[in-house]
Amino acid sequence: MKPIITVEGVSKRYTIGRKESYGSLRDEVMDALSSPFRRLFGGAESAPDPSVWALKDVSFEVFEGDVLGIIGRNGAGKSTLLKILSRITEPTEGRIEMRGRIASLLEVGTGFHPELTGRENIFMNGALLGMSSREIKAKFDEIVAFSEIEKFLDTPVKRYSSGMYVRLAFAVAAHLEPEILIIDEVLAVGDSLFQKKCLGKMGEVAKGGRTVLFVSHNMAAVENLCNRAVLVDKGVLIKKDETKKVIDCYLKEVVPFAVEGTPLADRKDRSGNGFVKFTGFHIEDEKGCRLKAARSGMNICFVFEFISGKAVPLSNVDVGFSIHSMSEQLLFVLYTSYVGQTFEKISHSGKFKCILPALPLVAGRYRVGARITVNGEEADWPSNGIGYLDVEAGDFFGTGHQGFEKASFLMSGTWNLTK
Repeated sequence: MKPIITVEGVSKRYTIGRKESYGSLRDEVMDALSSPFRRLFGGAESAPDPSVWALKDVSFEVFEGDVLGIIGRNGAGKSTLLKILSRITEPTEGRIEMRGRIASLLEVGTGFHPELTGRENIFMNGALLGMSSREIKAKFDEIVAFSEIEKFLDTPVKRYSSGMYVRLAFAVAAHLEPEILIIDEVLAVGDSLFQKKCLGKMGEVAKGGRTVLFVSHNMAAVENLCNRAVLVDKGVLIKKDETKKVIDCYLKEVVPFAVEGTPLADRKDRSGNGFVKFTGFHIEDEKGCRLKAARSGMNICFVFEFISGKAVPLSNVDVGFSIHSMSEQLLFVLYTSYVGQTFEKISHSGKFKCILPALPLVAGRYRVGARITVNGEEADWPSNGIGYLDVEAGDFFGTGHQGFEKASFLMSGTWNLTK
C-alpha cells in the first residue's frame, strides 16, 4: 500500500538573529538603516550568525487511516515538523510527499482572519481547503454545534477568548473532511470536557479512514488514540514503532532525569545514628529496567540503595518513604512496618525495593523523602529528601481520560446501578 505521507531526510535550519525571508516594509527599512551601525560597533554583520538545526535527517511514512502520535520534550522539533508538513515553512533539506487535502490546527487562531466573524471564517477556511460553498453549508450546522459558540457566531473572532478560538478552529478542521488532519498541543487550551470531545472526534475521523497526526504531552491521549508513534529529540527521530513501545522509550531514554543524582552517602543534611545510610535512589519498571520518569497507572518499583556502618547484620529495620508536591504538601507515606514487612536482618549493603502497582499520581514533579529506623531508633533521615520523581500522564483508567485536572491522585473503581 502506498503511504499517504512520505518524509525523506527532512532537515530544517534556522539562523539565530536573522529574519526569515519575509517581513514588513517597515522591518526592511529599519534593517537597512541600522546595518551600518551594526558593522561599526561589531554587531551581527561583523560575523556570520550561528545556525541551529531544528530538525536533522528525519524520515518516516504514514499510511491512510493511521493515527500517528508525535512525542518528545519541549524544543525537540515536533512543532517545526508539523509546520513543514502543513506547508507553513519549507525544509532546508529533504523531501515530503503528501497525497490528500490537509487541515492543520497548530496555534490558537491559525488560519483565522481576526476581523471576520466566526461564520465568515468557517466559509473562508473551507474555501482554503478547496471545498465548495455547498459542501461547507452541508457541514455548517455540525461545526457550530460542536464548537458550542452559536451565540458568538456573528462576532469578529478577534474578540474571542483563546478557548473559543480553539473550539471553533478544531470544529472547522475536523468537520470539513480533510484526508489528513494535523493537530498540535493547542488542544491543551480547552477545558477537560472539550478535550475529551475532541479526542473522541479524532477517533471518529480515524475510523472513517482519514489520517491524523497528533502532537501532545498527554501520554494517556497518545496511548489511547494513536496506533503508531514517532519520538523526536533534539531534532532527530529517535524511534518509530507501536505507540506503547515509543512511549516506553521516551520515558526510559529521553525525559530528563526524574531523580536528580546526588551522592547521598556524602551528604551532611541528615539525622540519625548512622547504623545504616541511604546511598542512592532510582525507579524501575516491572521488568527491572531503570526509568528516568514514570507514567500514571504503570507498575513501578522504588529502589533505595543502602550501606551499613555496623560490622554485624542489623535486625528490625523499618524503611519508609514519603511523596511531596513541589509546594511541599505531604501526599502520602509508606513504611515497611505499615504492611507488616519489617526486615529482620540486613547485610552490609544492598537495596530496599518497594513495588507500587498502578502508580496513582497525576502528571507532575514530586519530591521523594526517605527514612530508616533500626530497633525503633532513627538511623538515617536526609532532611532535604533523596531526589525527585517526574510523572507523565498515562492511561490509568484504560480509557484515555486523565481524571480531574486539579486532583493529585487517581483512583479506579467499579460502578453499579441498583434500585
